[in-house]
Amino acid sequence: MATYVLIHGAGSDSWYWHLVVPKLRALGHDVVAPDLPVADDSAGLAEYTDTVVDAIGDRTDVILVAQSMGGFTAPMVAQRVPVDLIVMVAAMAPAPGESPGDWWMNTGHGQAKRAQDERDGRDPDAEFDPMVTFLHDLPPDVLEATMAQGMPPGQSDTPFEKPWPLDRWPDVPTRFLLCRQDRFFPADFMRRIVPERLGITPDEMDSGHLPALAHPTELVERLEAYRTSL
Repeated sequence: MATYVLIHGAGSDSWYWHLVVPKLRALGHDVVAPDLPVADDSAGLAEYTDTVVDAIGDRTDVILVAQSMGGFTAPMVAQRVPVDLIVMVAAMAPAPGESPGDWWMNTGHGQAKRAQDERDGRDPDAEFDPMVTFLHDLPPDVLEATMAQGMPPGQSDTPFEKPWPLDRWPDVPTRFLLCRQDRFFPADFMRRIVPERLGITPDEMDSGHLPALAHPTELVERLEAYRTSL
């Protein structure tokens, strides 16, 4: 059995994984889902990495699963502890020396998102609405629980400021799962970025940006398929 280490994205917390964790544990796996210090202005990518490494401790057979901005942290963790597999889920794929803050312009994210909004009939200049961008495909009961949970901690700007310190992607098997209905990281955008940045072809599933909430069963099935294919 494996140790699944689940890394959430920016402005979020481990609750994002709350539907995935019991499903993985029911299969006999150990699961670690640390809360990153996203609201701490003294914490950058190094501190995010420390948090995950400390949570792993002496566990072995580690599979890192990185959501969204967690894509910057997962490879840094893999430089510190033995890792069997990295799974990127609707994640930011960094380039050497690139800060998370520069990622948006370097990848052309703004133009890609605007173009997707226009194709889908959404106003690209509308005020940000999490219901439109992130929560649009959550089942009603999950949406209700998410709203009841309240807003997660605010995201500090600190981790966006410093360059990603690695000079290359770690020598660890890596898979990428993009979400076809992702309104934040549009599918066509990710189909371009992933091969450019990681040299692999992404797999795809039907979901918005938050598959651990919208489609936890399928996400677990995908993770298990990656694990057993090693």
